[in-house]
Amino acid sequence: MDLVALEEIRRLKYRYLRCVDLKLWDEFAEVFTQDAVAEYDTPVLGKTLRLEGRDAIVQYMRENLDSGKISAHTAGCPEIDVDGDRATGIWSLDDTIIIPEHNLLIRGAAFYHDVYRRGEGGRWLVEKTGHRRTYEYMVSLDDAPSLKFTTSH
Repeated sequence: MDLVALEEIRRLKYRYLRCVDLKLWDEFAEVFTQDAVAEYDTPVLGKTLRLEGRDAIVQYMRENLDSGKISAHTAGCPEIDVDGDRATGIWSLDDTIIIPEHNLLIRGAAFYHDVYRRGEGGRWLVEKTGHRRTYEYMVSLDDAPSLKFTTSH
């Protein structure tokens, strides 16, 4: 078992999540291969969102998780299999999106299914990612009149 590859892939996924939540789009782009594909289950949109290519993935995130939205994504319990310069991973996801402009909270959980490829210089990159929801809900923050945000990034 390649323990170094496992740790590098874990760090790659954590970087992906950190960059989304902190809106670090240039650094976010660096986790993907040029030809990466993302397929996100999006019940709120009523469809699976398919994005082809690193630029399309980054552009979608930049436009839909902009600075007017607060997000928190955590992933854990990874099941990673490495086979040479390729690997697969399954991760549990827990996420929260808050849209203050619309007083809306979206919460959910899912399982990511990823494919990784070791690129130039031995760096692992995301070749394919996506998740399938186990649940998602929305609630109006108007229903919680005492709720007050004391900070956000």
